Amino acid sequence: MSPPDQSPGHPDLRKLRVAGISFLALILAIFAYGVVSRAAQNSRLHDLTEAEAVPNVAVVTPSGVANNSGLELPGRLEAFIRAPIYARVPGYLKSWKHDIGAKVKAGELLAEIDTPDLDQQLMQARADLNVARANAKLSEITAKRWQSLSGTDAVAKQDVDQRTFTWDANIAQVKAAQANVDRLVAETGFKRLIAPFDGIVTARETDIGQLINVGSTGGAEMFVVSETEKLRIYVNVPQNYVPSVPSGTKATIQVPEHPGKTYTGTVESSAQSVDPSTGTTLMQIIVDNPSGELMPGDYASIRLQATAATNVLSVPSSAVIFDAKGLSIATVGSNDRVLLKPVTIGRDLGAVIEIASGLGEHDRVIQNPPDGVANGDPVHVVTPRAAVAGAQPKSDSDHG
Repeated sequence: MSPPDQSPGHPDLRKLRVAGISFLALILAIFAYGVVSRAAQNSRLHDLTEAEAVPNVAVVTPSGVANNSGLELPGRLEAFIRAPIYARVPGYLKSWKHDIGAKVKAGELLAEIDTPDLDQQLMQARADLNVARANAKLSEITAKRWQSLSGTDAVAKQDVDQRTFTWDANIAQVKAAQANVDRLVAETGFKRLIAPFDGIVTARETDIGQLINVGSTGGAEMFVVSETEKLRIYVNVPQNYVPSVPSGTKATIQVPEHPGKTYTGTVESSAQSVDPSTGTTLMQIIVDNPSGELMPGDYASIRLQATAATNVLSVPSSAVIFDAKGLSIATVGSNDRVLLKPVTIGRDLGAVIEIASGLGEHDRVIQNPPDGVANGDPVHVVTPRAAVAGAQPKSDSDHG
């Protein structure tokens, strides 16, 4: 017969071992669950990050509708004819008849100049003319007497010729003296300053008693007479717009002192050349001004009704990308990836750009391309909130 078991606590140890193994299994299960959960979260975060990294873009299709927004340019109004009046004779201003703003007729007196020096020169010239005439008369009598004796042996032929030539020389002196008198008489006519045409006195730069110098020797202008019933406006039209602004193009003019009021002008002529320093062509606009509301020197805003180009594609100006490679437009391909297309611009109309080449009418153009966009970048196409003038938006349902 075997002896009895001396370890009464053995069943308890067994239970403890089972409990420990169960606890360890539970810890391992919790750890495994945590690892799997963290991996799942990381995967979802990665997917979410990748989704957020794809930019949302709004697309528009190029518009084939002609853009008639016109061309706005600044300009200055100028008198149709402007004549600065200078003095032709020196002296002192004796009187003036018309001040600024006065309407004058052609030939009307503006001012008179007192010319004491010129008057003395004229008196001297007339005296010289009288002396020359007397000398010519005396030489004529002498020459004719000697010529009457030329057929005799009383005088030599040389002496007769000498008296005849003296007579001819004195006649020439008379003509010279007469020409000098005529010149001074003509100059005295410039003592009266007159209006060269019908117009308005737009400047008076002199006053009574002022010393007057001849204009060609540094004298300042005394008056300015301007014809204002017609006005000229010179505008610099950018080179790429010139073909759209032929002679006869209508222009709408606005000036600050008459807000809300417009005036109509017509493009009359073009310089037919491009200024290399500005890349523009000078054009002249004529505007009628019978009421005199428009003033020479006025700043004006000119809107030209430029001829619309045919078969052009227009896109929002925000769609154009300019970088080191030049001008391009970002489009969206059928796989919702970016495709950059180099383009050339026909006309820049502000909010709308007319594309001359490089774009198709069915292209999906990104309205506001993200910074640094490149070929092959994925994008998510959304419907734009509002269409931009000159381009038609395309909804998601049209993307296929």
